[in-house]
Amino acid sequence: MATVQRYLNAAGHVRYRVRYRSPGRRQTDRRGFRTKRDAEQFAATVEVSKLRGEYVAPSDTRVTIGELGETWLANQTHLKPSTARTVEIAWRVHVLPRWEAAPLTEVRHSDVQSWVSELSARRGATTVIRAFGVLAAILDTAVRDHRLASNPARGVKLPRKVRREHVYLTHQQVHALAAAAGNNGPMVLLLAYCGLRWGEAAGLRVLDCNFTQRRIRVVNNAVEVGSKVIVGTPKNHRRRTVPLPRFIVDRLAEQCRGKEPDDLLFPGPTGGHMRPPRGSGGWFENARKRAGLPRLTPHDLRHTAASLSVSAGANVKAVQRMLGHSSAAMTLDVYADLFDDDLEAALSVNLA
Repeated sequence: MATVQRYLNAAGHVRYRVRYRSPGRRQTDRRGFRTKRDAEQFAATVEVSKLRGEYVAPSDTRVTIGELGETWLANQTHLKPSTARTVEIAWRVHVLPRWEAAPLTEVRHSDVQSWVSELSARRGATTVIRAFGVLAAILDTAVRDHRLASNPARGVKLPRKVRREHVYLTHQQVHALAAAAGNNGPMVLLLAYCGLRWGEAAGLRVLDCNFTQRRIRVVNNAVEVGSKVIVGTPKNHRRRTVPLPRFIVDRLAEQCRGKEPDDLLFPGPTGGHMRPPRGSGGWFENARKRAGLPRLTPHDLRHTAASLSVSAGANVKAVQRMLGHSSAAMTLDVYADLFDDDLEAALSVNLA
């Protein structure tokens, strides 16, 4: 049990100290209480926190966010390379400059809210939310390690992300874009009708194509991380098989002609993985202009695949499997506008 003792400080003033043992049985003192009541209240708090398993050693609270953050970042080995890079950038560019020297005990909820508000004035919502997530995760780890009793970042108000409206192309527009893309036309058709992510299409090999059954296996994801292309599993580690429309089979079969099973279906100019087209001088942007289409990115072709599938009568589960989403709920959340007609039809049935 904690004990309270009276003593005189260097100035001759009466003060009180609390002596107690940590859960590890280490003798610990807390000095400087002006009244016996304050000392007794602290002693009672210590004993309750020990019984609840919430005890935080004073020495642990003096560690800084910078020290904890480096260890936390090194432990994020479960993240995919592209995600790990965005997390590292958020830590290095936004979290570290503000919080590196801050001890855990000096992190206040109001300070975190002020930081989020200041960052929101200069950066977009996605960047702010990602940076906040890094700080909050570090503090969550401190709570689990019993360095903090609670996370002061939780409950902070964050900016809302405004989702960009999806661009959906028609069949005619897709074929116009494919024609304008020349040798890259098969890639355009695959993205627009099969819903693959760019990295999934770039990672396809000849052996992943089964033209007899009109299927392709999505087993690799070639993601550009900095200046390198890293090949791993698809997002969410979900491998899947996607059906091929008949009119694409011949184009892809021609793409495979003369290649070995392990060869890339869409190699880049140097024979390696094709990198995402960027900039006004890239082949995709040039094809878009020649086809007279609105501004769009290769990822918008994935949205087009969802739109064309729904218009052809596919249900949400079929669209989910094609896109490789983790759940049908996610598909509905991303493409709620595509299923408005289904909701109207259901309403008309209920009212009939």
